[in-house]
Amino acid sequence: MLPAAPLHSRIDVLASLREALLAFVLALVVFGPVSGLMLSGYKVEPHWLRPLLLAAVVAAGRFAIHLLGQTPAGRRMVARNQARVHGGVTVAALGQSPNRARLLLVFVLLGAFVIPFLPWLPVPDALAALGGKYWLSNLILALIYVLLGLGLNIVVGLAGLLDLGFVAFYAVGAYFLALGAQYLGIGFWTALVCAPLLAACCGAVLGFPVLRMHGDYLAIVTLGFGEIIRLVLNNWLEFTGGPNGAPVPPPTLFGLEFTRTARQGGTPIHEFLGIEYNTNLKLVFTYLVLLVVVILMVRLLTRLRQIPMGRAWEALREDEIACRSLGINHVVVKLTAFMMGAMTGGLAGVFFATYQGFVNPTSFTFFESALILAIVVLGGLGSTVGVIIAALVLTLLPELLREFADFRVLAFGLLMVLMMIWRPRGLIRPQRPAFAPPQEVAR
Repeated sequence: MLPAAPLHSRIDVLASLREALLAFVLALVVFGPVSGLMLSGYKVEPHWLRPLLLAAVVAAGRFAIHLLGQTPAGRRMVARNQARVHGGVTVAALGQSPNRARLLLVFVLLGAFVIPFLPWLPVPDALAALGGKYWLSNLILALIYVLLGLGLNIVVGLAGLLDLGFVAFYAVGAYFLALGAQYLGIGFWTALVCAPLLAACCGAVLGFPVLRMHGDYLAIVTLGFGEIIRLVLNNWLEFTGGPNGAPVPPPTLFGLEFTRTARQGGTPIHEFLGIEYNTNLKLVFTYLVLLVVVILMVRLLTRLRQIPMGRAWEALREDEIACRSLGINHVVVKLTAFMMGAMTGGLAGVFFATYQGFVNPTSFTFFESALILAIVVLGGLGSTVGVIIAALVLTLLPELLREFADFRVLAFGLLMVLMMIWRPRGLIRPQRPAFAPPQEVAR
């Protein structure tokens, strides 16, 4: 280990300039082909101003960071960051969460339940727009990714099993509702119960062949499983509809339908309530049910971490050999992790199919698995709150930056790089619950 530099060392501006020049050249090499060459018809038109500006921004940032790193304050920041990188999980005693955090959670949940009713409340137009069709649709999609992130967090974050085919369980849940409605007359509520069970069975089928695999080998097998499911859905034309997809009937509530006219033999809900028809009624219903399901899943996963099953997942993640030497059945532990994660993915698939009203194989590509894995990694492996925040950010932020749609993938990549440098354990470090013995025993 190299000795720390003295705090009174001289700042080397020339070294910072060399670093900035190198960063400028590398940024120009990366950004040049991506943003400097634009396809117009059959011709490629050069636009070098944009990559030059981007490279200049990168160079200026590198120059400032290198200069800051030579100051005493900069060295202290680097030391604190290294301590965060090499530190483990935080151990927190149960029942000792601050009242301020609980109060904030209550306000957040109340706000989440009020959002779809904002257009009917006496609030400013800018605030009422949050409950409009556009933002309500985006919030539903964000909550679906929250569910997906929570499911993959069990497999990757808690059990330490790298799964690159998680989108397969997502597809199973969505197609169960679509095909079940088409061939068996299954509705939304039936699919909400049965689709997670079918997805869990698929998780067990995937889990058995990969019990002895680790790391990259496990990732390749799960990636292949996800692609197999997508290709089956795409090529089984007689059953799934292939690339044409399959329609999904709108949800109902006790025979009440959320359409303008009855389509499934029920009664439109606006006629039952005696109110004017609104196209957002279906979205409001889907959002509220999805929000309740997300809250219940968060509560369930929090409790699972505190029971022996959750402890066994974390023991398997830390050291499988030590886990087996303690008498823990690693086969059961892996299968429960795969099945619980798949169950959550199937739930998300049901809500996605309901939200879209239509499913086809193009919605379940490898990019979806990569995005869900990025949510888990950026949020923090094993951190429930971090996964929720990351899912909301990665789904809502692109909508706020829609004017820069051409650079959204580039911004996503830069975010990943910066996160891996400054916070490699994610936005929020996971907290491991600690159990304090009773005072009589402690004495």
